[in-house]
Amino acid sequence: MKRLLILIGLISLLISLSCKRDEHKKYEEATFIVTNPIKKDTIINKEYVGQIHSIQHIELRSLDEGYLQQIYVDEGQIVKKGQLLFKLQSIVYEAEVKKAEAELEYAKIEYQNTKMLADSNIVSPNELALVKAHYDKAKADLALAEAEFSFTEIRAPFDGIIGRFEDVRLGSLLEEGELLTTLSDNSKMWVYFNVPEAEYLNYTYNSSLDKLPKVTLQLANGRIYDENGVIETIEAKFNNETGNIAFRATFSNPNKILRHGQTGNIIIPTNLQNALLIPQKATFEILDKKNVFVVDNNGKIQTREIEIEAELNHLFVVKKGLKPQDKILLEGLRKVKNGEKIAAKVVNSDSVFSHLDLYVE
Repeated sequence: MKRLLILIGLISLLISLSCKRDEHKKYEEATFIVTNPIKKDTIINKEYVGQIHSIQHIELRSLDEGYLQQIYVDEGQIVKKGQLLFKLQSIVYEAEVKKAEAELEYAKIEYQNTKMLADSNIVSPNELALVKAHYDKAKADLALAEAEFSFTEIRAPFDGIIGRFEDVRLGSLLEEGELLTTLSDNSKMWVYFNVPEAEYLNYTYNSSLDKLPKVTLQLANGRIYDENGVIETIEAKFNNETGNIAFRATFSNPNKILRHGQTGNIIIPTNLQNALLIPQKATFEILDKKNVFVVDNNGKIQTREIEIEAELNHLFVVKKGLKPQDKILLEGLRKVKNGEKIAAKVVNSDSVFSHLDLYVE
Protein backbone atom coordinates (compact mmCIF):
# COMPACT_ATOMS: atom_id res chain seq x y z
CA MET A 1 0.00 0.00 0.00
CA LYS A 2 2.83 2.34 0.86
CA ARG A 3 4.51 1.63 -2.47
CA LEU A 4 1.26 2.42 -4.28
CA LEU A 5 1.00 5.80 -2.60
CA ILE A 6 4.60 6.62 -3.54
CA LEU A 7 3.91 5.66 -7.18
CA ILE A 8 0.80 7.83 -7.31
CA GLY A 9 2.76 10.76 -5.90
CA LEU A 10 5.48 10.41 -8.52
CA ILE A 11 2.92 10.33 -11.32
CA SER A 12 1.23 13.48 -9.98
CA LEU A 13 4.59 15.25 -9.81
CA LEU A 14 5.43 14.34 -13.40
CA ILE A 15 2.04 15.56 -14.63
CA SER A 16 2.49 18.85 -12.76
CA LEU A 17 5.93 19.43 -14.25
CA SER A 18 4.64 18.60 -17.73
CA CYS A 19 1.81 21.11 -17.43
CA LYS A 20 4.23 23.82 -16.35
CA ARG A 21 6.47 23.11 -19.34
CA ASP A 22 3.43 23.26 -21.67
CA GLU A 23 2.36 26.56 -20.16
CA HIS A 24 5.89 27.94 -20.57
CA LYS A 25 6.01 26.71 -24.18
CA LYS A 26 2.62 28.25 -24.90
CA TYR A 27 3.82 31.54 -23.47
CA GLU A 28 6.91 31.45 -25.69
CA GLU A 29 4.82 30.65 -28.78
CA ALA A 30 2.53 33.59 -28.01
CA THR A 31 5.39 36.08 -28.50
CA PHE A 32 5.13 37.29 -32.10
CA ILE A 33 7.14 39.74 -34.19
CA VAL A 34 5.33 42.80 -35.49
CA THR A 35 6.54 45.76 -37.52
CA ASN A 36 5.31 48.89 -39.27
CA PRO A 37 4.81 49.45 -42.99
CA ILE A 38 7.52 51.60 -44.52
CA LYS A 39 6.99 54.67 -46.69
CA LYS A 40 9.53 55.28 -49.45
CA ASP A 41 9.84 56.61 -52.98
CA THR A 42 10.24 53.53 -55.12
CA ILE A 43 10.12 52.26 -58.68
CA ILE A 44 7.74 49.58 -59.85
CA ASN A 45 7.80 47.77 -63.16
CA LYS A 46 4.64 47.29 -65.17
CA GLU A 47 4.73 44.33 -67.56
CA TYR A 48 2.74 43.86 -70.75
CA VAL A 49 2.73 41.03 -73.28
CA GLY A 50 4.22 42.28 -76.54
CA GLN A 51 4.06 41.17 -80.17
CA ILE A 52 7.24 41.85 -82.14
CA HIS A 53 7.01 43.01 -85.76
CA SER A 54 9.52 44.08 -88.38
CA ILE A 55 9.22 47.73 -89.40
CA GLN A 56 8.70 46.40 -92.93
CA HIS A 57 7.33 42.93 -93.60
CA ILE A 58 5.97 42.23 -97.06
CA GLU A 59 4.94 39.34 -99.27
CA LEU A 60 6.90 38.79 -102.48
CA ARG A 61 4.64 37.58 -105.27
CA SER A 62 5.03 36.66 -108.91
CA LEU A 63 4.29 39.66 -111.12
CA ASP A 64 3.40 37.51 -114.12
CA GLU A 65 2.57 33.99 -115.17
CA GLY A 66 5.44 31.73 -116.17
CA TYR A 67 7.87 28.99 -115.25
CA LEU A 68 10.33 29.64 -112.42
CA GLN A 69 13.74 29.57 -114.07
CA GLN A 70 16.15 30.59 -111.29
CA ILE A 71 16.23 30.94 -107.48
CA TYR A 72 19.14 33.11 -106.37
CA VAL A 73 18.60 33.15 -102.59
CA ASP A 74 17.81 30.82 -99.70
CA GLU A 75 15.43 30.99 -96.76
CA GLY A 76 16.78 33.17 -93.95
CA GLN A 77 19.33 34.87 -96.21
CA ILE A 78 20.12 38.55 -95.72
CA VAL A 79 19.68 40.46 -99.00
CA LYS A 80 20.28 44.00 -100.22
CA LYS A 81 17.90 46.40 -101.92
CA GLY A 82 17.70 45.65 -105.65
CA GLN A 83 19.23 42.18 -105.33
CA LEU A 84 17.82 39.60 -107.77
CA LEU A 85 15.87 36.93 -105.90
CA PHE A 86 13.84 34.95 -108.46
CA LYS A 87 13.67 34.84 -112.25
CA LEU A 88 10.84 33.55 -114.43
CA GLN A 89 11.37 32.13 -117.90
CA SER A 90 11.78 35.19 -120.12
CA ILE A 91 12.35 33.97 -123.71
CA VAL A 92 9.16 35.54 -125.04
CA TYR A 93 9.75 38.83 -123.21
CA GLU A 94 13.35 39.02 -124.41
CA ALA A 95 12.13 38.57 -127.98
CA GLU A 96 9.54 41.30 -127.47
CA VAL A 97 12.25 43.66 -126.23
CA LYS A 98 14.48 42.94 -129.24
CA LYS A 99 11.55 43.42 -131.59
CA ALA A 100 10.67 46.74 -129.96
CA GLU A 101 14.31 47.87 -130.16
CA ALA A 102 14.42 47.10 -133.89
CA GLU A 103 11.14 48.92 -134.53
CA LEU A 104 12.41 51.90 -132.58
CA GLU A 105 15.60 52.00 -134.62
CA TYR A 106 13.58 51.84 -137.85
CA ALA A 107 11.25 54.62 -136.68
CA LYS A 108 14.21 56.75 -135.63
CA ILE A 109 15.85 56.50 -139.07
CA GLU A 110 12.54 57.21 -140.78
CA TYR A 111 12.01 60.28 -138.61
CA GLN A 112 15.52 61.61 -139.25
CA ASN A 113 15.14 61.22 -143.05
CA THR A 114 11.70 62.79 -143.08
CA LYS A 115 12.93 65.71 -140.97
CA MET A 116 15.69 66.45 -143.49
CA LEU A 117 13.14 66.41 -146.30
CA ALA A 118 10.81 68.64 -144.30
CA ASP A 119 13.64 71.10 -143.68
CA SER A 120 14.09 71.27 -147.48
CA ASN A 121 10.34 71.75 -147.95
CA ILE A 122 10.13 68.47 -149.88
CA VAL A 123 7.53 66.96 -147.52
CA SER A 124 4.77 68.71 -145.66
CA PRO A 125 4.82 69.42 -141.91
CA ASN A 126 1.83 67.10 -141.48
CA GLU A 127 3.76 64.16 -142.91
CA LEU A 128 6.66 64.94 -140.56
CA ALA A 129 4.26 65.00 -137.62
CA LEU A 130 2.92 61.56 -138.55
CA VAL A 131 6.44 60.12 -138.75
CA LYS A 132 7.30 61.76 -135.40
CA ALA A 133 4.22 60.17 -133.82
CA HIS A 134 5.28 56.77 -135.13
CA TYR A 135 8.74 57.33 -133.66
CA ASP A 136 7.28 58.27 -130.24
CA LYS A 137 5.05 55.18 -130.33
CA ALA A 138 8.08 52.99 -130.97
CA LYS A 139 9.75 54.49 -127.88
CA ALA A 140 6.67 53.72 -125.79
CA ASP A 141 6.48 50.17 -127.16
CA LEU A 142 10.08 49.54 -126.15
CA ALA A 143 9.44 50.92 -122.64
CA LEU A 144 6.42 48.62 -122.33
CA ALA A 145 8.37 45.58 -123.52
CA GLU A 146 11.16 46.32 -121.04
CA ALA A 147 8.62 46.73 -118.23
CA GLU A 148 7.02 43.38 -119.06
CA PHE A 149 10.48 41.81 -119.21
CA SER A 150 11.25 43.22 -115.76
CA PHE A 151 8.21 41.36 -114.41
CA THR A 152 10.18 38.13 -114.90
CA GLU A 153 12.69 39.32 -112.28
CA ILE A 154 11.70 39.59 -108.62
CA ARG A 155 14.12 41.87 -106.77
CA ALA A 156 14.34 42.97 -103.13
CA PRO A 157 12.65 46.36 -102.65
CA PHE A 158 14.70 46.97 -99.47
CA ASP A 159 17.42 45.40 -97.32
CA GLY A 160 16.04 42.49 -95.33
CA ILE A 161 15.81 38.80 -94.51
CA ILE A 162 14.15 36.25 -96.79
CA GLY A 163 11.35 34.21 -95.22
CA ARG A 164 10.15 30.67 -95.91
CA PHE A 165 9.57 29.64 -99.53
CA GLU A 166 5.91 28.87 -100.24
CA ASP A 167 6.06 25.70 -102.38
CA VAL A 168 8.56 27.43 -104.66
CA ARG A 169 10.62 25.02 -106.76
CA LEU A 170 12.64 25.38 -109.94
CA GLY A 171 10.44 24.74 -112.94
CA SER A 172 7.21 25.46 -111.07
CA LEU A 173 4.51 27.09 -113.16
CA LEU A 174 3.61 30.25 -111.33
CA GLU A 175 0.40 32.17 -111.65
CA GLU A 176 0.30 35.94 -111.62
CA GLY A 177 0.25 37.09 -107.99
CA GLU A 178 1.34 33.74 -106.55
CA LEU A 179 3.12 34.01 -103.19
CA LEU A 180 6.83 33.19 -103.33
CA THR A 181 8.15 34.21 -99.91
CA THR A 182 8.29 37.14 -97.47
CA LEU A 183 10.88 39.84 -96.86
CA SER A 184 11.45 41.45 -93.45
CA ASP A 185 13.42 44.58 -92.65
CA ASN A 186 14.68 43.82 -89.14
CA SER A 187 16.99 46.82 -88.71
CA LYS A 188 14.42 48.18 -86.26
CA MET A 189 11.54 46.35 -84.63
CA TRP A 190 8.11 47.44 -83.52
CA VAL A 191 6.66 45.90 -80.37
CA TYR A 192 2.92 46.26 -79.88
CA PHE A 193 1.41 45.84 -76.40
CA ASN A 194 -2.02 46.50 -74.90
CA VAL A 195 -2.49 48.83 -71.94
CA PRO A 196 -5.67 49.04 -69.79
CA GLU A 197 -7.50 52.35 -69.82
CA ALA A 198 -6.65 53.32 -66.23
CA GLU A 199 -2.93 52.74 -66.80
CA TYR A 200 -3.08 54.58 -70.12
CA LEU A 201 -4.41 57.61 -68.25
CA ASN A 202 -1.68 57.30 -65.63
CA TYR A 203 0.97 57.38 -68.35
CA THR A 204 -0.45 60.18 -70.47
CA TYR A 205 -2.54 62.44 -68.21
CA ASN A 206 0.36 64.59 -67.02
CA SER A 207 2.98 63.62 -69.59
CA SER A 208 3.42 63.90 -73.34
CA LEU A 209 4.35 60.91 -75.47
CA ASP A 210 7.98 61.97 -75.81
CA LYS A 211 8.29 62.23 -72.02
CA LEU A 212 7.36 58.60 -71.36
CA PRO A 213 10.21 56.53 -69.92
CA LYS A 214 12.30 54.21 -72.05
CA VAL A 215 11.11 50.63 -71.91
CA THR A 216 12.87 47.28 -71.77
CA LEU A 217 12.02 44.02 -73.48
CA GLN A 218 12.11 40.66 -71.71
CA LEU A 219 12.60 37.84 -74.20
CA ALA A 220 10.92 34.44 -74.10
CA ASN A 221 13.91 32.86 -72.32
CA GLY A 222 13.70 35.44 -69.51
CA ARG A 223 16.70 37.48 -70.63
CA ILE A 224 16.48 41.24 -70.96
CA TYR A 225 17.16 42.51 -74.48
CA ASP A 226 20.28 44.67 -74.70
CA GLU A 227 18.66 47.71 -76.34
CA ASN A 228 16.12 50.01 -74.69
CA GLY A 229 12.96 50.89 -76.57
CA VAL A 230 11.04 54.12 -77.07
CA ILE A 231 7.25 54.40 -77.08
CA GLU A 232 6.50 56.23 -80.32
CA THR A 233 2.80 55.81 -80.98
CA ILE A 234 -0.50 55.03 -79.30
CA GLU A 235 -3.45 53.80 -81.33
CA ALA A 236 -6.36 56.11 -82.02
CA LYS A 237 -9.04 54.14 -80.18
CA PHE A 238 -9.65 51.60 -77.43
CA ASN A 239 -10.74 48.04 -78.04
CA ASN A 240 -14.32 48.00 -76.78
CA GLU A 241 -14.18 44.29 -76.00
CA THR A 242 -11.03 44.39 -73.85
CA GLY A 243 -10.94 48.01 -72.69
CA ASN A 244 -7.30 48.21 -73.79
CA ILE A 245 -5.41 50.47 -76.17
CA ALA A 246 -2.33 49.47 -78.17
CA PHE A 247 1.04 51.12 -77.63
CA ARG A 248 3.97 50.71 -80.04
CA ALA A 249 7.59 50.78 -78.91
CA THR A 250 10.55 50.85 -81.32
CA PHE A 251 13.77 48.92 -80.65
CA SER A 252 17.04 48.96 -82.57
CA ASN A 253 18.12 45.51 -83.70
CA PRO A 254 21.84 45.76 -84.58
CA ASN A 255 22.62 42.09 -83.91
CA LYS A 256 19.46 40.84 -85.64
CA ILE A 257 18.37 38.98 -82.49
CA LEU A 258 14.74 40.01 -82.89
CA ARG A 259 12.64 38.49 -85.66
CA HIS A 260 9.18 39.16 -87.00
CA GLY A 261 6.52 37.21 -85.06
CA GLN A 262 8.42 36.87 -81.77
CA THR A 263 6.81 37.58 -78.43
CA GLY A 264 8.14 39.14 -75.24
CA ASN A 265 7.19 41.27 -72.26
CA ILE A 266 7.46 45.05 -72.31
CA ILE A 267 8.59 46.45 -68.95
CA ILE A 268 7.79 50.09 -68.14
CA PRO A 269 9.36 51.60 -64.99
CA THR A 270 7.03 53.81 -62.96
CA ASN A 271 8.03 56.10 -60.10
CA LEU A 272 5.87 55.94 -56.97
CA GLN A 273 6.15 58.78 -54.46
CA ASN A 274 5.77 57.84 -50.78
CA ALA A 275 4.75 54.28 -51.54
CA LEU A 276 3.54 52.27 -48.54
CA LEU A 277 5.41 48.95 -48.53
CA ILE A 278 4.90 45.74 -46.57
CA PRO A 279 6.58 42.31 -46.78
CA GLN A 280 4.64 39.80 -48.84
CA LYS A 281 5.01 37.20 -46.09
CA ALA A 282 2.91 39.41 -43.78
CA THR A 283 -0.19 38.86 -45.94
CA PHE A 284 -2.71 36.06 -46.37
CA GLU A 285 -5.73 35.57 -48.59
CA ILE A 286 -9.43 35.28 -47.81
CA LEU A 287 -11.64 34.74 -50.86
CA ASP A 288 -8.88 36.00 -53.16
CA LYS A 289 -8.54 39.20 -51.12
CA LYS A 290 -5.26 40.21 -49.48
CA ASN A 291 -5.37 40.62 -45.71
CA VAL A 292 -3.00 41.36 -42.84
CA PHE A 293 -3.20 41.00 -39.07
CA VAL A 294 -3.05 44.43 -37.40
CA VAL A 295 -1.98 44.45 -33.75
CA ASP A 296 -3.24 47.25 -31.48
CA ASN A 297 -1.49 48.68 -28.42
CA ASN A 298 -3.08 46.04 -26.19
CA GLY A 299 -1.77 43.18 -28.32
CA LYS A 300 -5.16 42.36 -29.80
CA ILE A 301 -5.18 41.03 -33.37
CA GLN A 302 -7.60 42.29 -36.01
CA THR A 303 -7.94 41.04 -39.58
CA ARG A 304 -7.80 43.86 -42.11
CA GLU A 305 -8.36 43.67 -45.86
CA ILE A 306 -5.90 45.64 -47.98
CA GLU A 307 -5.72 46.63 -51.64
CA ILE A 308 -2.46 46.01 -53.48
CA GLU A 309 -1.28 48.57 -56.02
CA ALA A 310 1.84 46.78 -57.23
CA GLU A 311 4.12 43.85 -56.49
CA LEU A 312 7.89 43.89 -56.04
CA ASN A 313 10.25 41.08 -55.13
CA HIS A 314 9.14 40.04 -51.60
CA LEU A 315 7.15 43.28 -51.20
CA PHE A 316 3.68 44.64 -51.84
CA VAL A 317 2.81 48.28 -52.48
CA VAL A 318 -0.37 48.96 -50.49
CA LYS A 319 -2.96 51.20 -52.09
CA LYS A 320 -5.66 51.07 -49.39
CA GLY A 321 -6.21 49.58 -45.95
CA LEU A 322 -3.06 50.48 -43.99
CA LYS A 323 -1.36 53.49 -42.46
CA PRO A 324 2.35 53.94 -41.68
CA GLN A 325 1.67 53.84 -37.94
CA ASP A 326 -0.17 50.50 -38.07
CA LYS A 327 1.61 47.48 -36.59
CA ILE A 328 1.28 44.30 -38.63
CA LEU A 329 2.04 40.72 -37.71
CA LEU A 330 5.14 39.58 -39.56
CA GLU A 331 5.37 35.89 -38.66
CA GLY A 332 3.21 33.10 -37.28
CA LEU A 333 0.10 34.06 -39.21
CA ARG A 334 -1.26 30.51 -39.08
CA LYS A 335 -0.88 30.28 -35.31
CA VAL A 336 -3.29 33.08 -34.42
CA LYS A 337 -6.91 34.00 -35.01
CA ASN A 338 -8.80 37.24 -35.38
CA GLY A 339 -9.57 38.79 -31.99
CA GLU A 340 -6.86 36.93 -30.07
CA LYS A 341 -4.44 38.66 -27.75
CA ILE A 342 -0.72 38.08 -28.18
CA ALA A 343 2.58 39.17 -26.72
CA ALA A 344 4.02 41.30 -29.50
CA LYS A 345 7.68 42.07 -30.08
CA VAL A 346 8.03 45.22 -32.20
CA VAL A 347 10.91 45.08 -34.66
CA ASN A 348 12.22 48.21 -36.38
CA SER A 349 10.93 48.30 -39.95
CA ASP A 350 14.31 49.38 -41.35
CA SER A 351 15.92 46.16 -40.14
CA VAL A 352 13.08 44.10 -41.63
CA PHE A 353 13.17 45.78 -45.03
CA SER A 354 16.97 45.81 -45.25
CA HIS A 355 16.84 42.09 -46.06
CA LEU A 356 14.30 42.52 -48.85
CA ASP A 357 14.58 43.79 -52.43
CA LEU A 358 13.65 47.45 -52.26
CA TYR A 359 14.04 49.63 -55.36
CA VAL A 360 14.41 53.31 -54.61
CA GLU A 361 15.25 56.35 -56.69
